[in-house]
Amino acid sequence: MILKTENLSHRYSSSWAIRDINIEIAGTGIIGLLGSNGAGKSTTMNIICGTLNQTEGNVYINGIDARKDPEAAKKEIGFLPQTPPLYTDLTIDEYLTYSAELRLMDKRSIKAAVDEAKERVGIAHFSSRLIKNLSGGYRQRVGIAQAIIHKPRLVVMDEPTNGLDPNQLIEARKLIRDIARERTVLLSSHILSEINILCKEIIMIESGRIVFSDSMDAFNNYTQHRTILMKLDNPPQKEDLLAIKGITQVEFITSNQLRISFNGDQDLTQRLIAASVQHDWQMTEIGFDKGLLDDIFKQLSSQSAQ
Repeated sequence: MILKTENLSHRYSSSWAIRDINIEIAGTGIIGLLGSNGAGKSTTMNIICGTLNQTEGNVYINGIDARKDPEAAKKEIGFLPQTPPLYTDLTIDEYLTYSAELRLMDKRSIKAAVDEAKERVGIAHFSSRLIKNLSGGYRQRVGIAQAIIHKPRLVVMDEPTNGLDPNQLIEARKLIRDIARERTVLLSSHILSEINILCKEIIMIESGRIVFSDSMDAFNNYTQHRTILMKLDNPPQKEDLLAIKGITQVEFITSNQLRISFNGDQDLTQRLIAASVQHDWQMTEIGFDKGLLDDIFKQLSSQSAQ
């Protein structure tokens, strides 16, 4: 078992941030942790990664009790917080070397590990560049490199694609999928479309409790009729969008914000991103309609309470 939590609970002052979180993950691949902002995702991830002590419950990483042997447990974990922990006045090589030393890696293996991590995430050609001179997308790659430099069994990523432009988004997804071929990736997001694209399994947290834990296909039974919100700085005509497979209706909310209804096709968001790049629609935002996601949360939360 790569990750197991038992009745994981944490209280801030008098209120519980999470309550009785039970997770079991055995194999490789990407598992999505979905929840609205403030649902308890980051608290759960911080406890799993050892940056926050839980009030109650236990965490086991690859069979290791994280409370009894935190050093051994943390050697099995790579963590990418929502804001990557970068020292921007260091070069990429300096920062990754420092990250490897923090993981207590054998000094003789650090240079090879740094080179391998750089190559894996596509930043080897920027080795001597200061991190502060990198774009947002490349900073994210450096953050991912520090999370995998010690070859952990479990990689935890908190909102790893948040704030990336469409091109960076495609590259980041490809990189995350590549990492997940060899290890377990626990990926959090409040954006349903991102979880839908990347994950086969999903754990949904709302108000600090797990309200759904199953396959993505099972979750999609609740979302057969979907609506996407999209912003384009250079939007096409409505007819051009309706010509894309899967789209059933297009509504212009403003001159550059659109609401798109579609038939449940899993690949539509990827086609929209690709079309935006191809036709220079200048996409700045895409995601499932927040109102729909709130309805799903409400429905699953009420069912779990019964």
